[in-house]
This record gives sequence, C-alpha cells and structure tokens, in this order.
Amino acid sequence: MSPYECGPNFSEGRDPAKIERIVAAGREVPGVTVLDVERNADHNRAVVSLVGEGDALLEGVFRMIRVAAQEIDVNQHRGEHPRMGATDVVPFVPLGTATMPEAVRLAERLGDRVARELSIPVFLYAAAARRPERADLARVREGQFEGLRTTIETDPARAPDFGEAHLHPTAGAIAIGARPVLIAFNAYLTTPDVTIAKKIAKAVRARDGGLPEVKALGFDIAERHRAQVSMNLTDYRITPIHRALEAVRREAQRYGVGVEESEIVGLVPEDALFDSAEYYLQLHGFDRAAVLERKVRGVEAAATGESLRAFTDRMAARTPTPGGGSAAAAAGAMAAALGEMVLAYSIDSAHPDPALSSLMNTLATGRQRLLELVTEDSQSYEAVRAARKARGAQPGADQERAYVTALQGAADVPLSTARLASDLARQLAEVRGRTKAMLGSDITTALALFRAATEGALANVEINLIDLRAAQVTTGALEAEVARLRAGT
Repeated sequence: MSPYECGPNFSEGRDPAKIERIVAAGREVPGVTVLDVERNADHNRAVVSLVGEGDALLEGVFRMIRVAAQEIDVNQHRGEHPRMGATDVVPFVPLGTATMPEAVRLAERLGDRVARELSIPVFLYAAAARRPERADLARVREGQFEGLRTTIETDPARAPDFGEAHLHPTAGAIAIGARPVLIAFNAYLTTPDVTIAKKIAKAVRARDGGLPEVKALGFDIAERHRAQVSMNLTDYRITPIHRALEAVRREAQRYGVGVEESEIVGLVPEDALFDSAEYYLQLHGFDRAAVLERKVRGVEAAATGESLRAFTDRMAARTPTPGGGSAAAAAGAMAAALGEMVLAYSIDSAHPDPALSSLMNTLATGRQRLLELVTEDSQSYEAVRAARKARGAQPGADQERAYVTALQGAADVPLSTARLASDLARQLAEVRGRTKAMLGSDITTALALFRAATEGALANVEINLIDLRAAQVTTGALEAEVARLRAGT
C-alpha cells in the first residue's frame, strides 16, 4: 500500500481547544500520523496535514469532519478566508506509488460517507471534479456559506455531487478532492490597503492571465494592520516560490508599496526552498549535496546501517537479508535519482516544460517508495521465516493461514518494486528525446538500472510463487502479471 497526504481545512482558527478536539479525532486512528497543524486567527481557519494509507486515512479524516460539525457553527463564523463549511475543503494528495485516480476514489468514498452519515452535502473538486467548472475550488465555493444556502436549492448547476441539495444548518457544505502537492504562500504588504492586495492578486493569478499554477486573493489582516496577498502554488516546479514573490513585489511597486514579510502555511517540499535559495544567492552551479544537513543525514544513515557502504556490507554478509529483493528496489531508487538529475538539467527554468516537471515529481516520489521497499523486502522475508518456524513448532489451521499470508506478502513486495520500476522506466524512456544529449549516458544507466530492478524483483516473486503453489494457493493471476511485466522490459 502507498500513503497519501491529506490537508483538511477547518473554519476555526481562534479556539485552540476546539482545534485540538478536531485533530485528536484523527490522531486516534491507527496508521494515521498528524504532521502539522497551522491556525490563523485573522483567516479564522486551521489547516491540518495528515499522512496515512487509504482506509486508515479516510477513517481519520471522517472522524475529524464529524467532530468539526459538532464544534463549529458556520453561521457564527467570521474570518478573512472564504468558506462554505465547518470543514471547508479536504484534498487527498498521492505519495509514493499512489496514483491520482486512487486519490480520486478516496475522495469519492469519503464524500459518499459524509453525505450519508453526517447529512453534509459534498462537492468534488480538482482532479475529482465531475463537472469541468468544479476543477477550480474558487468556483465551487462561490458565494460562500451564505450565498450557497439559496443557490444550492434553486440552481441545478450548484447541486452537490453527494447528498441533498440543501446545506447542513450549522456545518454547511464540504469540497472534497484530489490534487498534487500544493504550497500555501502569503506575502504581507507594507500597507493596510486591501484594494491594493486584491489588484496584485488579480495580476499574478493564472485565471486572470498571471503566473501559471498560481491562485491568489487579497485579504485585510486587521490584527497586523496589513494587507496580504495569499497564494496557492499548485505546481512549484512550474511557478516556484521566488518567481511568485518577485511578481508580487513588482506589482506592489506600481502602487508605491513593498513586501514587508512572507510566510509559508503548512508543509513545503525541501527542494522548493532550495530553488529559491539558489535564485536569490545566484548559485548557478550549486550542488545540493553540499548542504550541511544533507551531509549529516548521510552520516546518520551510515550509523544506522542505511548508507550505501553499510548497506552493501550487510548484503555481502552471510545473512539472508538484505537480499535480491532489497537490491532490486535499491537499483530502482538509484535509477529514479538519475532520472531526476537528468530532468533537473534538461528543464528550462525560464520556460519549464510541464510534462518534464511532472515526471520529475513522479520520479522523486517513486524514489522514496523504492527506498521503503528496500526495507519492506527484508521485513517480508523475516515474516515468512517466523511463520514457517511457528508452523513447524505447532501445526494447525491458524499457523497455516499465517504462513500463507506471509508468503503472499513476500510476493507482493517485490511485485510492487517491479511494477513501479517498469512504469518509471517507461515514462523516462518516452521523454528521452527531450532531455539534453550530453546526459545520454546518465539516462542509459537509469534505464538499465530500472530493467535490473524489474528483472530482479520478478525473480523474487517467482521464488515465492513456488512456495505458494506448494501451499495449494492459486497463483494464476500473479503469474500472468509477472509475464506481463517481464514482456514490458
């Protein structure tokens, strides 16, 4: 299974006790980790970042929505940020080998459950949208809670995707969707004049002819006596943070004001910050491996047996793990890293190719998943050994089922490696002609490593198929997928 991030937004940013009760409902679900909680009193809004696998994450977010519906009355809510519900928006973000279609399915399942069990109407947005205009969250939330109260009942175009065509009396409605990683970035101006912030927001946002993959609004932040340009960067590879900030700065100069301060709300990819550091420091040939913390992480990894040297030392030892399955996943991770490097040099920063930028993100998340599979392969082998030992010591139906389950897990892990390596290789090969010729040897090495990862992983699957057949398990479907993947290499 692959994880997802979810960032539910709640219409409460001033009462820490309420926010904690909402967050606690999600935190109590096994398999769900709360990464971050951001609250803003002026916006009167909290953004929670969670991570987990599909079913667990869905359960955790549902429980948070249920508590929010009990705690928040949108009729009493006042804040700068647009909203239409107690839980206003819930995005699912696929990580690792998780795909956008899978994230869409999670959004649909959650939407159906929220409407049925909580009587809150749900609108699907972004990649989950069933109507083209609902891909844009701003269109979904148009009119906010007060305006939607009437239009949801009278305008068929505003009917929800799940639930009855009327708002929950206190919890309103919810937008649930699926999207890639998003950076919430705000710039505070040296003026309290919100009309200037709104003009700047209009100039920089994509829908009005501004920067691609940028959404922006202007807000009055009364507590700070400042106007704010609030932005969502929906693909930082296409419009990075520094480019958005410089656009705001240039527009502000037209009105005789400047940017006093900026902020990032929630979590941000490390490379997005490095992009901005390289721009402002003019580090044209900077090697990100020279970053102190990255060097320290490498030393720490070595201390825990996870450096390349330590990993190969353990592999060379006369122990069953790490073995071929782990080596296959590690080869795939190196292949993905090489692919990322090729694309990083091939993408024109002034005119980035969206397809190459998207693939670069895919390779990065794939690399992280392949590194996880290095460990999971060893763990699955150890699970088989333990189950086999228990079955021999005390034969019985329960022990036999546990042994078969462990065997299936030991086959599923390398099969995941093979699927992912094969898919990433295909995508990288398709763009080879659009990468720099001088990097031809690097992309050739990457593709060769992907092939090795696929073949090695499939060999591990087949070893486990022998034991599964001996345990009287039907393996036809697994054999067919092995054949399909091998044909693809």
